[in-house]
Amino acid sequence: MADILIKNGMVITVDKDRRVLMDGAVAVENDRIIDIGETDAIVKAYDADIVIDAHKMAVLPGLMDGHAHAGHSILRTLGMHNETWYKACNNIYAQGSTEEYWAADAALLNLERLKFGTTCGINFFGGGDSIMRVDDPKYAKGHCEEAEKVGVRTFLAVGLRRGPYPSLYSEWVGDKKRDYTVAVEKQISVSEKIIKENHGRGNGRIKIATMFPTPHPERAPIVGKELEDVKYQSKLTNELIEKYDLMLTMDGHNTSTIKFCHEELDMSGPHCVYNHSTELLEEEIRLCAETGTNISHSPSAVASMIGRCPVTELIEAGANVVMASDAGAPDRSFDMFRHMFQCKRYHGRHFRDSGYLPPGKILEMTTIDGAKAFRLDDQIGSLEKGKKADIILVDLNKPHFYPLNMPVDKVTFFANGNDVDTVIVDGEILMQGREVKTVDEYAIMEAAQEQLEAALGRIDTTGLYDLTKNYWGKSHY
Repeated sequence: MADILIKNGMVITVDKDRRVLMDGAVAVENDRIIDIGETDAIVKAYDADIVIDAHKMAVLPGLMDGHAHAGHSILRTLGMHNETWYKACNNIYAQGSTEEYWAADAALLNLERLKFGTTCGINFFGGGDSIMRVDDPKYAKGHCEEAEKVGVRTFLAVGLRRGPYPSLYSEWVGDKKRDYTVAVEKQISVSEKIIKENHGRGNGRIKIATMFPTPHPERAPIVGKELEDVKYQSKLTNELIEKYDLMLTMDGHNTSTIKFCHEELDMSGPHCVYNHSTELLEEEIRLCAETGTNISHSPSAVASMIGRCPVTELIEAGANVVMASDAGAPDRSFDMFRHMFQCKRYHGRHFRDSGYLPPGKILEMTTIDGAKAFRLDDQIGSLEKGKKADIILVDLNKPHFYPLNMPVDKVTFFANGNDVDTVIVDGEILMQGREVKTVDEYAIMEAAQEQLEAALGRIDTTGLYDLTKNYWGKSHY
């Protein structure tokens, strides 16, 4: 007896044999896949409480998102046409946000991921230039509570924000503002409270990770007192990592930064997931492979226009590279299908060779390789007997998929997030027929709108909605 039986689907397992079953079925009991195979055999072997007919659908593991930001979803498009985007992030995240803001954003970003078939992802608890809301654990509590309601898996990355230290924060009670500063040690202690209160909640779907503001020796040498301070800060962070066995993630790596973190800060290894990682030294490519340091690649991010992440070189060297959205702002979405397509074009254009990054590898980067980076590849990332039942169904019965053949190519090159029909996490149906079962999506969207307007009422909004003079009719602004 099974709880859920998915039959008649094109099953893309991403298992060790990379099996694709053109008429396949998956049996689920509780939170686990108990069998997978040809439809005839599985249907004969199992009765089920719920039977899902996946005829003309692709059945595949839930997608992974290797890097994103909480807070960003509510700020979509603001300041993206001028230099005020970072200003908006910095001002709102540290000084203009409330518990309600972070809760509304968490609901929105996880709803978007759910609707697009992403069942596991990581979010920095802030952004801009690593401005984190780590002055009080109440903000993270609201985020985690709303994420738990939606039902997808998520990591919330907390830790030291970018300096100066002590860092300025503001608390709002109604329309009353209270400013205060928070030292390095307090940010670490708040992060530890967040870990204790939230790590593992939601039957393990909600986890906490650590983050660290990426040092940039390529911009200016880090020496003397500055080096002492960075080493002290990394020591505090590493102690948290070791105490709670946490993942470490950093944003915005560039030439020489991975080398610096490895040599000076003892920050490398399989527990590390480093984003962007553009224009790496050859030595750093080898270092990632040798240490097991994971790289998350955001092909649709602005950083990928400014510099190139050497994805193909990293893969050939033996490093693990995972796909990432870099969040739903300022100019992109959480649609991992979009990022898969972009990744193929991005690197093919670089080499002027369409043979780079075959569709199978791109799908691996967004499933099993992502699970490996999260240290969950023994649990999720592929459809296999005994693994967690994190499964998505993509509706292929649409003109842009016809004729129906080669499902891996169709999913990788032709799908978009709105083609996702059904999402199952931990054996629980979170969405079916694009109807979300766990939360009121319209209420979530309304709350996000309200929180944006409230946040903008607390900060200087100059330039956030401005268009440049060359917005229309010119090739560059």
